[in-house]
Amino acid sequence: MLAGARYPPATVFAPRSAFVLLLAASPALAQSSQAPIDFNRDVRPILADRCFACHGFDAKARKAELRLDTLDGQRAEREGRVPVRPGDPDGSELIARIESHDPERVMPPPDSQRVLSDAERAVLRRWIAEGAAFAEHWAFLPPRRPELPAVADAAWPRQDLDRFVLARLEASGLAPAPEATRETLIRRVTLDLTGLPPTPERIDAFLADPRPDAYERLVDELLASPHHGERMAQMWLDAARYADTNGYHHDNIRTAWPYRDWVIEAFRRDLPFDRFVIEQLAGDLLAEPDESQRIASGFCRMHNINDEGGAIDAEYRVEAVADRIETIATTFMGLTFT
Repeated sequence: MLAGARYPPATVFAPRSAFVLLLAASPALAQSSQAPIDFNRDVRPILADRCFACHGFDAKARKAELRLDTLDGQRAEREGRVPVRPGDPDGSELIARIESHDPERVMPPPDSQRVLSDAERAVLRRWIAEGAAFAEHWAFLPPRRPELPAVADAAWPRQDLDRFVLARLEASGLAPAPEATRETLIRRVTLDLTGLPPTPERIDAFLADPRPDAYERLVDELLASPHHGERMAQMWLDAARYADTNGYHHDNIRTAWPYRDWVIEAFRRDLPFDRFVIEQLAGDLLAEPDESQRIASGFCRMHNINDEGGAIDAEYRVEAVADRIETIATTFMGLTFT
């Protein structure tokens, strides 16, 4: 979408493409392929789901003064015991606890309703045996270009991304599916970019196009379509909490559609991402803002509105500000902030 690309920021929208789902790592895949354990990919999700509730960042909920979400917490020694001893799983209290059969010692405790699978225990043991490498949360690490993985079928990839897909397929003992037919291809890309199926006439035109760049031309045509803007705006408007009514008791109609149309047009004309952000957060505060920029700042007014007779203005002003801050953090930063 914006800033040179034509798709929304990854921090906002969940990926839906098959190749992204294929690349999404899991402890079971990491174990089956015997790839080196990666803390953020394989270990952090386990600890976050099973351990951080009692041994994470929340000091009020923390038990036994133990943190497993930081390097210092994992390596801190207490009474001769260390949660994580790099290279020594049998000497690590974490392993002793998760593999214990004593209900008084086993972690997670039985009353927590959290259970580690055998595969997850094996991942944690392997992680420590391989050196217990720690990394800050991936969202706060600067991006770096990974090395291209080696693949057995070097003739299959057409671009670098294909090598990552193929490497995962080969690690799982799978082979790529046959190439889609042109009928299937136009249906997939049209649904993906516009949310609508292609018309019979458009299918016939694509099938009859002998040019080698026929697919690229089709994609450009779809990206220029107003339906592409509607497709992308639908996801953004969900994140921005767009509604045509005020919510609360009466749920009266509000005139918010100009903001909706601004978002659609922003995607359709490929508005640079920095402008997409600035105009929504502060379009009305720009030097000599035009009508479009003022409309864009409607993002800040998409909260519920309460006009009940007993409502306290000062209270709901604070509610609106809190909702705006939470939404800005979620949509633009990919973080919960309350």
